[in-house]
Amino acid sequence: MGKIIFYEDRNFQGRHYECSSECADLSSYFSRCNSMRVMSDWWVMYERPNYMGYQYVLSRGEYPDYQRWMGFNDSIGSCRSYPYYRGGNYRMRIYERSDFGGQMMEFMDDCPSVYDRFRYRDIHSCHVMDGYWTFYEHPNYRGRQYFVRPGEYKRYSDWGGYNSIIGSFRRMRDF
Repeated sequence: MGKIIFYEDRNFQGRHYECSSECADLSSYFSRCNSMRVMSDWWVMYERPNYMGYQYVLSRGEYPDYQRWMGFNDSIGSCRSYPYYRGGNYRMRIYERSDFGGQMMEFMDDCPSVYDRFRYRDIHSCHVMDGYWTFYEHPNYRGRQYFVRPGEYKRYSDWGGYNSIIGSFRRMRDF
Protein backbone atom coordinates (compact mmCIF):
# COMPACT_ATOMS: atom_id res chain seq x y z
CA MET A 1 0.00 0.00 0.00
CA GLY A 2 1.32 3.43 -0.95
CA LYS A 3 1.95 6.27 1.44
CA ILE A 4 2.40 10.00 1.01
CA ILE A 5 2.71 12.89 3.47
CA PHE A 6 1.44 16.36 2.53
CA TYR A 7 2.78 19.48 4.28
CA GLU A 8 1.17 22.91 4.21
CA ASP A 9 4.51 24.74 4.25
CA ARG A 10 7.76 24.39 2.34
CA ASN A 11 10.56 22.13 3.56
CA PHE A 12 8.18 19.72 5.30
CA GLN A 13 6.94 22.25 7.84
CA GLY A 14 3.50 23.17 9.16
CA ARG A 15 0.41 21.00 9.40
CA HIS A 16 0.69 17.68 7.66
CA TYR A 17 -1.53 14.86 6.55
CA GLU A 18 -0.58 11.24 5.87
CA CYS A 19 -2.46 9.42 3.14
CA SER A 20 -2.32 5.75 2.13
CA SER A 21 -5.20 5.47 -0.36
CA GLU A 22 -6.89 7.49 -3.03
CA CYS A 23 -8.79 10.54 -1.85
CA ALA A 24 -11.30 12.47 -3.99
CA ASP A 25 -11.30 15.56 -1.75
CA LEU A 26 -8.32 16.59 0.38
CA SER A 27 -9.70 20.02 1.31
CA SER A 28 -10.76 18.98 4.82
CA TYR A 29 -7.18 17.87 5.66
CA PHE A 30 -5.16 20.91 4.55
CA SER A 31 -5.70 24.24 2.83
CA ARG A 32 -2.52 24.32 0.74
CA CYS A 33 0.35 21.99 -0.09
CA ASN A 34 3.89 23.30 -0.39
CA SER A 35 5.90 20.11 0.17
CA MET A 36 5.45 16.32 0.07
CA ARG A 37 7.18 13.11 0.94
CA VAL A 38 6.26 10.17 -1.27
CA MET A 39 7.11 7.08 0.77
CA SER A 40 6.10 4.40 -1.74
CA ASP A 41 4.33 3.73 -5.03
CA TRP A 42 3.48 6.22 -7.78
CA TRP A 43 1.07 9.01 -6.94
CA VAL A 44 -0.98 11.20 -9.22
CA MET A 45 -1.95 14.50 -7.63
CA TYR A 46 -4.76 16.63 -9.00
CA GLU A 47 -5.08 20.36 -8.53
CA ARG A 48 -8.79 20.14 -7.72
CA PRO A 49 -11.12 17.69 -5.95
CA ASN A 50 -12.61 14.73 -7.83
CA TYR A 51 -9.45 14.13 -9.88
CA MET A 52 -9.76 17.34 -11.90
CA GLY A 53 -7.35 20.09 -12.93
CA TYR A 54 -3.61 19.90 -13.41
CA GLN A 55 -2.05 16.49 -12.80
CA TYR A 56 1.32 15.84 -11.15
CA VAL A 57 2.88 12.39 -11.39
CA LEU A 58 5.27 11.68 -8.51
CA SER A 59 7.56 8.79 -7.65
CA ARG A 60 9.14 7.95 -4.31
CA GLY A 61 11.14 10.87 -2.96
CA GLU A 62 11.09 14.22 -1.21
CA TYR A 63 9.64 17.38 -2.74
CA PRO A 64 10.52 20.39 -0.50
CA ASP A 65 8.44 22.86 -2.55
CA TYR A 66 5.79 22.66 -5.24
CA GLN A 67 8.19 23.69 -8.03
CA ARG A 68 10.05 20.39 -7.47
CA TRP A 69 7.03 18.45 -8.72
CA MET A 70 6.55 21.00 -11.53
CA GLY A 71 3.56 22.44 -9.71
CA PHE A 72 1.81 25.54 -11.02
CA ASN A 73 0.61 26.47 -7.53
CA ASP A 74 0.24 25.10 -3.99
CA SER A 75 -3.20 23.58 -4.58
CA ILE A 76 -3.69 19.80 -4.30
CA GLY A 77 -7.34 18.74 -4.22
CA SER A 78 -7.26 14.95 -4.75
CA CYS A 79 -4.84 12.07 -5.23
CA ARG A 80 -4.53 8.46 -6.36
CA SER A 81 -1.79 5.90 -5.84
CA TYR A 82 -0.63 3.22 -8.25
CA PRO A 83 1.72 0.37 -7.40
CA TYR A 84 4.96 0.18 -9.33
CA TYR A 85 4.52 -1.56 -12.65
CA ARG A 86 6.13 -4.99 -12.32
CA GLY A 87 5.89 -6.01 -15.97
CA GLY A 88 8.98 -5.78 -18.11
CA ASN A 89 7.40 -4.38 -21.26
CA TYR A 90 6.03 -0.96 -22.05
CA ARG A 91 3.95 -0.51 -25.17
CA MET A 92 1.70 2.27 -26.42
CA ARG A 93 0.21 3.38 -29.73
CA ILE A 94 -0.48 7.04 -30.41
CA TYR A 95 -2.81 8.33 -33.11
CA GLU A 96 -3.08 11.54 -35.08
CA ARG A 97 -6.90 11.66 -34.81
CA SER A 98 -9.67 10.79 -32.37
CA ASP A 99 -11.07 7.25 -32.25
CA PHE A 100 -7.70 5.78 -33.29
CA GLY A 101 -7.75 7.42 -36.72
CA GLY A 102 -5.04 8.83 -38.95
CA GLN A 103 -1.35 8.10 -38.61
CA MET A 104 -0.36 5.65 -35.88
CA MET A 105 2.99 4.96 -34.27
CA GLU A 106 3.89 2.39 -31.62
CA PHE A 107 6.33 3.17 -28.82
CA MET A 108 8.11 1.02 -26.27
CA ASP A 109 10.46 3.65 -24.89
CA ASP A 110 10.58 7.28 -23.79
CA CYS A 111 10.12 10.06 -26.33
CA PRO A 112 11.68 13.47 -25.51
CA SER A 113 10.17 15.07 -28.63
CA VAL A 114 6.92 13.81 -30.14
CA TYR A 115 7.31 16.03 -33.19
CA ASP A 116 10.80 14.69 -33.99
CA ARG A 117 9.58 11.07 -33.88
CA PHE A 118 5.92 11.29 -34.95
CA ARG A 119 5.94 14.45 -37.13
CA TYR A 120 2.81 15.68 -35.38
CA ARG A 121 2.42 17.83 -32.29
CA ASP A 122 -1.09 16.57 -31.64
CA ILE A 123 -2.08 13.23 -30.20
CA HIS A 124 -5.84 12.84 -30.32
CA SER A 125 -6.07 9.24 -29.10
CA CYS A 126 -3.87 6.47 -27.75
CA HIS A 127 -3.96 2.83 -26.75
CA VAL A 128 -1.74 1.86 -23.83
CA MET A 129 -1.11 -1.87 -23.96
CA ASP A 130 1.57 -2.21 -21.24
CA GLY A 131 2.90 -0.05 -18.42
CA TYR A 132 2.16 3.37 -17.01
CA TRP A 133 3.15 6.47 -18.99
CA THR A 134 3.27 10.22 -18.43
CA PHE A 135 2.46 12.67 -21.24
CA TYR A 136 3.98 16.16 -21.05
CA GLU A 137 2.69 19.26 -22.79
CA HIS A 138 6.17 20.34 -24.00
CA PRO A 139 9.29 18.56 -25.29
CA ASN A 140 11.91 17.30 -22.83
CA TYR A 141 9.35 16.33 -20.16
CA ARG A 142 8.13 19.81 -19.26
CA GLY A 143 4.75 21.45 -18.79
CA ARG A 144 1.41 19.95 -17.88
CA GLN A 145 1.47 16.24 -17.10
CA TYR A 146 -1.07 13.55 -17.91
CA PHE A 147 -1.01 10.06 -16.45
CA VAL A 148 -2.07 7.17 -18.71
CA ARG A 149 -2.33 3.54 -17.68
CA PRO A 150 -3.30 0.51 -19.78
CA GLY A 151 -6.49 1.16 -21.67
CA GLU A 152 -7.99 2.91 -24.66
CA TYR A 153 -8.22 6.71 -24.78
CA LYS A 154 -10.43 7.69 -27.73
CA ARG A 155 -9.85 11.42 -27.31
CA TYR A 156 -7.44 13.62 -25.35
CA SER A 157 -10.11 14.54 -22.80
CA ASP A 158 -10.16 10.86 -21.74
CA TRP A 159 -6.71 11.31 -20.15
CA GLY A 160 -7.64 14.74 -18.75
CA GLY A 161 -6.07 16.79 -21.54
CA TYR A 162 -7.15 20.37 -22.17
CA ASN A 163 -6.02 20.03 -25.77
CA SER A 164 -4.29 17.48 -28.00
CA ILE A 165 -0.79 18.95 -27.84
CA ILE A 166 1.75 16.52 -26.38
CA GLY A 167 5.43 17.44 -26.62
CA SER A 168 6.99 14.39 -24.95
CA PHE A 169 6.19 11.28 -22.94
CA ARG A 170 8.00 8.71 -20.84
CA ARG A 171 7.50 5.42 -19.11
CA MET A 172 6.88 5.50 -15.39
CA ARG A 173 9.65 3.35 -14.00
CA ASP A 174 11.06 2.89 -10.51
CA PHE A 175 14.62 4.15 -10.79
